[in-house]
Amino acid sequence: MRRTALIFVWAAFAVSPSRATEFEPRLHVDKSPTGARTVALTFDACSGAIDRRVLDALLETGAKATVFVTGRWLRGNTEALGLMKARPEQFEIENHGAMHVPTDTDTARIFGVKTAGTMEAVRAEIAGGAEAVTKATGAKPRWFRSATARYTRDAMEEAGAQGQKIAGYSLNADMGASLPAPTVEKRVAAAKSGDVVIAHINQPTRSAGAGLAAGIRALRASGARFVRLDEVETRPEDGPPISTPRREVEDQLHVQRDDHRGDQPGRDGHPAGSDELTHLRPAGGEPDQRDHGEGKL
Repeated sequence: MRRTALIFVWAAFAVSPSRATEFEPRLHVDKSPTGARTVALTFDACSGAIDRRVLDALLETGAKATVFVTGRWLRGNTEALGLMKARPEQFEIENHGAMHVPTDTDTARIFGVKTAGTMEAVRAEIAGGAEAVTKATGAKPRWFRSATARYTRDAMEEAGAQGQKIAGYSLNADMGASLPAPTVEKRVAAAKSGDVVIAHINQPTRSAGAGLAAGIRALRASGARFVRLDEVETRPEDGPPISTPRREVEDQLHVQRDDHRGDQPGRDGHPAGSDELTHLRPAGGEPDQRDHGEGKL
């Protein structure tokens, strides 16, 4: 019976390779009427520590930034949070979820990370993150960004129902902190007017952070205008549905097998601490929708 079920799941994907309900929303800032190159820097603080190279570059240049924090990250980074709270005109703190769980109700895992799976879990992830941000900052979040930056339609609607807009992006600077510093610097420095840049501020041991710091300084030197998401008009787009890559289909089958054996606590595949390096990596064999026109990585 188990083998028959697995074959059925595989056949469903094989017959319909474009099957997908996930979206990876895009977001642009309305361009400045003055003609200045306007860029919104956004950073994810998923778990782990603070990358002082990135934070110090922001403090040094005065570049405004929107930082998406999880409840997990907030618990261990009170000093870094204090530095940002002391500069409310520069830093906007927004919701990245309670535990950094992808708000997806259709796929069991995304890039190896276990998803919420149910609407109850989606609601808890969004609401828990919002509660943590409100408690830490005294202000309710206006924006939500899910782990992996992917959502099912019902999850996007739930964020809206909780009073938060979906924070998409237009330029992925570091691909989940997996790119080398020179590449990251080049991407950030080449940001176009209206770009919403996504990057990570919680990976101090990765080369990407050095590239982010250099890119921020290069943008400042070029005369770019930095904005927070809460102070500008934005243009959101859902983007096309994302096809399920073959390796995610195989992961689905793996999860099906595990379900028959029974789940084991502590082995759900959720990344912990600063080891979470699968976040936002491109899916093998699929066009990378976060690549900003530079080709697949």
